[in-house]
Amino acid sequence: MLIYNTTYHVEINDARNFVIWLNECYIPEAEKTGELHNPRILRILSHKEQESECFSLQWEVEDSAVLHSWHTKCGARLNEEMLKIFKDKVIGFPTLMEVIK
Repeated sequence: MLIYNTTYHVEINDARNFVIWLNECYIPEAEKTGELHNPRILRILSHKEQESECFSLQWEVEDSAVLHSWHTKCGARLNEEMLKIFKDKVIGFPTLMEVIK
């Protein structure tokens, strides 16, 4: 089992709308393929800055081939949509992690 994590750095004025968009648009669309499971959004407390907030969106995924398939079918399109809506007010970077225990 792998965890696909994306950490987002969001300007403070857009943070609330960004979380709403993740919940109402991004997550439902991402789940449609059936390849990513058990999403959760977390607020990152250790990197708090005055003008921004950081969030983590985590998914469970079977393996890297399934993740690649999802990214090709859905993920790239969702990232483009996010850029259209939030422009440079949201920056994200992905991390793929393996569950050991």
